[in-house]
Amino acid sequence: MAHDSRVPAVVGRQRETQLLTAALVQAEDGASGSTVLLRGEPGVGKSTLLGWVERAARERGFTVLRAVGTEAETDLAFGALHQAFRSLLRRSDTLSAHQRDALESALGVRSGTPSGFAVGAAALALLEEAVRTAPVLLLVDDLHWIDSSSATVFAFLHRRCAELPMVIVGAGRADGPAAQTWSAEAVEVRALPRPDAALLLGTCYPELAAPARDRVLAEAAGNPLALVELPRQLAAAQQRGTAPLPERLPLGRKLERMFADRLGAVTPEVGRFLLLGALATGPDFSSGGWLRAVADDNAREALARIEADGLARLDPAGQLVFRHPLVRTAVLAAASDTARREAHRALSEALAPEDPQRLVHEAAAALLPDEDLAHRLQEAGRDLAGRGGDAEGALLLERAAVLSPSSCDRVRRLTWAAVMSARGGQLRHTAALVDELKTKTVPADVAPLFAYAVVYADQSHHVDFASSAALLPAALDSLTAPGADTFGGLTEQVYFKLLLAATYTDDPWAWRALERHRDEVSEAGRLCLRAWTDPGPDAAATLRTVAEGMTEEQEAGAAWLLLWTTSALDCPESDLWQRFTGLHGYATQGSVAKAKCHQDFLLGDWDRAAVCLREAEIADELGYHTNALMFRQYYAHFLAGRGDEAGLREVEQAVRPTATRARMRYVLDRLTHLRGLAALAHGRHEEAYAHFCELTPPGRLPGGPPWHHALVLDLVTAAVHTGRHEEARAHLAAGRAARSAEISARHAFLCAAAAALAAEDDQADAAYRAAYAVPGAERWVFDLARLRLAHGSWLRRRHRPGAREPLRAAHHVFRRLRADPWALRCEEELRAAGEPVAPPPGAPAAEPSGLTGQELRIARLAATGLTNKEIGRHLQLSPRTVAAHLYKIFPKLGITSRAALAHALDSALDGALTGT
Repeated sequence: MAHDSRVPAVVGRQRETQLLTAALVQAEDGASGSTVLLRGEPGVGKSTLLGWVERAARERGFTVLRAVGTEAETDLAFGALHQAFRSLLRRSDTLSAHQRDALESALGVRSGTPSGFAVGAAALALLEEAVRTAPVLLLVDDLHWIDSSSATVFAFLHRRCAELPMVIVGAGRADGPAAQTWSAEAVEVRALPRPDAALLLGTCYPELAAPARDRVLAEAAGNPLALVELPRQLAAAQQRGTAPLPERLPLGRKLERMFADRLGAVTPEVGRFLLLGALATGPDFSSGGWLRAVADDNAREALARIEADGLARLDPAGQLVFRHPLVRTAVLAAASDTARREAHRALSEALAPEDPQRLVHEAAAALLPDEDLAHRLQEAGRDLAGRGGDAEGALLLERAAVLSPSSCDRVRRLTWAAVMSARGGQLRHTAALVDELKTKTVPADVAPLFAYAVVYADQSHHVDFASSAALLPAALDSLTAPGADTFGGLTEQVYFKLLLAATYTDDPWAWRALERHRDEVSEAGRLCLRAWTDPGPDAAATLRTVAEGMTEEQEAGAAWLLLWTTSALDCPESDLWQRFTGLHGYATQGSVAKAKCHQDFLLGDWDRAAVCLREAEIADELGYHTNALMFRQYYAHFLAGRGDEAGLREVEQAVRPTATRARMRYVLDRLTHLRGLAALAHGRHEEAYAHFCELTPPGRLPGGPPWHHALVLDLVTAAVHTGRHEEARAHLAAGRAARSAEISARHAFLCAAAAALAAEDDQADAAYRAAYAVPGAERWVFDLARLRLAHGSWLRRRHRPGAREPLRAAHHVFRRLRADPWALRCEEELRAAGEPVAPPPGAPAAEPSGLTGQELRIARLAATGLTNKEIGRHLQLSPRTVAAHLYKIFPKLGITSRAALAHALDSALDGALTGT
């Protein structure tokens, strides 16, 4: 018979262990970090693989951090994070004061109000310090039971680990939520094939008789835990083959059933002890406090019996450590409702009265509605939300709702739970709560709160703005009535949600409600409305004044408004979004990321275009589908600027149907504009002119968003190139009448550039030089290059001196931006001016085997022995992007490793040059 200490060996897992080894080696070499997500059924060996990679990492000198999710800790904010990072807290003195406060508040070292993203940024900084001495392995087992706050931080780290010598390995069940929160492609850990299963069984039970061995192999069906545990159910004679086997081994539908059958034989005292240990999780019970509830001679006997049976053991800290997570699950599943309530009641009595976990146990012990308990849960939930645990606070509010004797109080608390869940980033759960609330009668006193929850889910998750115009105007009326409950500053948030709907859909009802309440919101709210409707002169200067005069507390509520104002004015204020980075939840961080993507386009940081797609994936993972749509639209700007019409069509096919359904006129108009911009890049000026005229007819500036004013350069360019000089001048006159140039610095430059293109010949050269002299003109890299191309072309065609200088400058910029159609037009003009144009520095004379220019640059650097991280630093790419390019390069060259790169490149280039 096998000894109780035997555990499944790593047998038949070559694919998984090779993948994990490769990840360790990559991090050890400093090339880049990676994430591996193991997914499979209970007992299939995920935890065993985590144990294997932990041993392998320690042998290589890694620092190993580990967290294990447990069902009873899902509502304990940052509980799993505390497990993983407590060993690193000694390094917290290297963090900034803000980061240290956020992390230590989350881990309970001090009081505070951290958000998941602030804690994530602090955890990342702590890891950056840790990897200075050794690479790091972070193991997260049972992802399906990780608390929401910790899961947010782990997902944040997983998305950013590529830049660090770090490996994250997570494990979760096949039906768990891990695949929804992590973008890593899951590695399915499947049952062992029969030869490997037989090897594992023979290793653990070498003396098992053939009949028993065959039956176990058949019943276990390749599940490693079943292979180890099933023989335990057999008597010694059955194992030796001297007694008949039972008709069916006790496996049941799942392994939990097998453990439940074993638990059926324990005494009531042992069962009670196991149940208390299964429920007594978290730091409040880490010192063995739960033992006080059962501390007698029977308890000691029960513990001895449990340890003898190999079900669990008591660790030095006083925690009951189960042989396998499935034992804990089976204990909880086997307990009756009455036994569960009694255990929760006993545990609640072992905790301090002010401990939030005491309330959780009290609520679980309650059989009937209890207003006093519901009220205390409500207050604890709001307190948790105030300290950054919105998602966990929402769970307490839901429990409070269940315990509410009054149906009205039940709906009120469920409404608060929906709002807190939304703020906590749990959009899918928010949508489910909203659907439930829609079936109930919502009390009038929480109607504004209900409206906000509905709109939040619709706008962010469902990409639906119909409820915004239907619900929010009335909500604003209620919130701004004399003596009304403002629900802790909800008015400003409702105003912003309505403003967002209005700018996206141009709904007249929304605009009217915004105008009606403009005097009842902050200066930031009024400025945002002005920026999107009638910015007028000095709007950008007012934005800076408002932002500079805000306290940190005011910033927290106004962040969305200020960032949306910068987008309206094409006014990239990097110091503004940097003030918000890492300080709030995803709702704000998503707005920060959108502002940064818009800024990258305007300021010519086009190497960061792929960040838009990465952010779109993150937004989709979190359920913020409107954000994902907007990030893809921002990516389309880069494609249009580069003249990549195939890529633009692909993005448009992904975006336009949803935007059409949601009546997002803003997005649809932007796509029309980008079609015109791409047509301009390829010299199809008539087509471009038609697109621009759909948005703003020449000579007339319709009211609405200021980006219509920013079309002036594009429309005038298309008009001049199609001989419509009068229309071009009429549009400039309309812009002057509307004082477009005074909206912001970019608008000033665009108006001056357009005036230069439309100027009469005797005034044109001076107009071009006046445009160059606009303050800050050099910031608008792409637009300035277009102006220089137009100026150089004008000079050359009139045989005037100085044409080459602006053309060379424009050509250099277009090449850097990879705006190839624009660069080719520069080259044509330069050749016409008598200047030969060489390939850009570092570009090959021929591109072998269909490699793009970027792929060839990466391949040549990799052939010299540089790591992905070093190549990325050289080319300003992320290591993950470099790895993705190499994944495409190898099959094109017919090779499978870096070692063959140099020879393959030489052979391919020889073939390209000789035409073979």
